[in-house]
Amino acid sequence: MTTNRTAAPTKNKAVRSRRNLCHFLRRLERWLTGWIVRQRRPRSKLVFYTAFRGRMAEACLGTAGRPGRPRGLPATPRARRQMVCRDGAGRWSNARMTDPIPRRRFLARATAVCALTTLPGRTPAQLADAARPADLDFPLVDFHVHLDNSTLDQVLELSKERGVKFGIVEHAGTKANKYPVVLSNDAELRRQLALLEGKPVFKGIQAEWTDWMGGFSREALAQLDFVLSDTMTFPGKDGQRVKLWEADAGQRVDMQDKEAFMDRYVDWHVEIMAKEPLDILANLSWLPAPLAAEWETFWTPARMKKVIDAAVKYGVALEISASYKLPKLPFLRLAKAAGAKFSLGSNGRYPNMGKLDYSLQMARELGLKAADMFQPAPEGQKAVQRRKF
Repeated sequence: MTTNRTAAPTKNKAVRSRRNLCHFLRRLERWLTGWIVRQRRPRSKLVFYTAFRGRMAEACLGTAGRPGRPRGLPATPRARRQMVCRDGAGRWSNARMTDPIPRRRFLARATAVCALTTLPGRTPAQLADAARPADLDFPLVDFHVHLDNSTLDQVLELSKERGVKFGIVEHAGTKANKYPVVLSNDAELRRQLALLEGKPVFKGIQAEWTDWMGGFSREALAQLDFVLSDTMTFPGKDGQRVKLWEADAGQRVDMQDKEAFMDRYVDWHVEIMAKEPLDILANLSWLPAPLAAEWETFWTPARMKKVIDAAVKYGVALEISASYKLPKLPFLRLAKAAGAKFSLGSNGRYPNMGKLDYSLQMARELGLKAADMFQPAPEGQKAVQRRKF
C-alpha cells in the first residue's frame, strides 16, 4: 500500500508537468502569432503554421515532421485551447501529450525554434524571396531607387517592410546636370560606393547625357552592379541638352512635326544604347507632353521593333516602369518575343520606392520567368567591362 501511495503523487506530478508544458507552448504560439501580425509579414499564416508548428512538433515532441499543407485551426475557441500542435502528418494533436521530454531540453529547443522561425535579421534579398508572389519565380528587386533627400537607414527599413530589394542609383555626369546629387568623378563615385558597401542593396548610377563616361575610370565603374539611363534628356535646336519633361521643352526642341520628332526620338534610343555601356534602359517609351496622349499612334510596331532590336543587340535590359506605367503591353509583348531582358523599377523617392504594382501586373500578363529578368553581371562581364567607350 505504501508503494501505491508513493506512486500517486509521482503520477500527479508528471501530469502537472505535462500540463505546464502545454500551457507554455500555447502561450508561446499566441505570442508568436501576435508578433507576426504586428510585423505585417507577407503570408504570415503560411509561414507561421508551416515553420513554427512543423519545427516545434519535430524539435519538442520528437515527431518525424513530414511536410504537409496546413489545415487551419479548429473551429471553436474551446477546441483551439485544447489543441497544441500538429504532428508531421499535418494533424492537430491534443494537449495531453503522451511522450513528454525534460523541461530543460524543451525550453532549449523552443528557444532555438523561435530564433529560426522569426529570423529578425533577414536581409531585403531574403525578404524579397519570402514575399515573392506565388505565381512569380523571381525575387522582387526595384532597380530604380533614388535616395535624394532621404537617409539610407530610412530606405533600408522601407526595403524590409515591402520585401523588395533596392538598386540605388545616383545621377552621374558633369555638373551641368542639375539634380540633388550628381557624381562627376572617381572620388565622388567611390564615396557613394563606400556609403553602400556591405548594405543589402545593388549599387548603380543613372547616367546623364552622352559625356558621362569621361568623368570616370573603367576601374571605378566596374565596382558598380549596374548602369541605368534613359532618353528623356534630348538634344535641343542648339544641340544643348534639354529635359523633355520641363515646361519649355516645346520651345527648345522642334516638335512641330510630331512624326519627324518621333523618328529622331527613336533614333536617340538606339544611339544611346549603341554608344554607352548601359545595363538598363529606364522610363522606356515615355513621351513628352505634346505627344503623350497619342502613345499608340506614335509608338508604331516598326518603331518599337527598332528600339527592341537595339536592346537585344547591346544586351540592355528594358525597364517596366511602375511610376509611368510604361511600356504598354503591346511593346512588352514584342520585346519578350524578341528575347529581351526586363527589369522592374519605380523611379521612386522616399517613401515611394518599392511600389511595383504596374510592373508586377505586366510581368504576370507576359508570364515572365527568372530567365527573362535582369540580374547584375558577374565580375568581368559587366557592360562597363565588356563594352568599348
